[in-house]
Amino acid sequence: MVILLDGRNRVIGESQISQGTLTASLVHPREVFRPAIRSAAAALVLVHNHPSGDPEPSAEDLNVTHRLVEAGEIVGIRIVDHVVVADRGFYSFQEHGQLSR
Repeated sequence: MVILLDGRNRVIGESQISQGTLTASLVHPREVFRPAIRSAAAALVLVHNHPSGDPEPSAEDLNVTHRLVEAGEIVGIRIVDHVVVADRGFYSFQEHGQLSR
């Protein structure tokens, strides 16, 4: 999911980008930024779940997040956070300093 934000980080919408399988989900920057560009969003919060119950991000989560941050810099849409939700809590990339390149 992406949560679309305006210039003051107020929610202006949300969009489901992908529905994965039990162990994977394909995400491409084109799909992530499409609703943001259409809504003239200034920023995004990325959200996905881990059915395993463990909110710790995988290596693929880290790679995808860094690719999306880079793509956002190109199109002028900031990634404010990426939150992984699970039965045992959540993981915020922002809180853990994982949004810088």
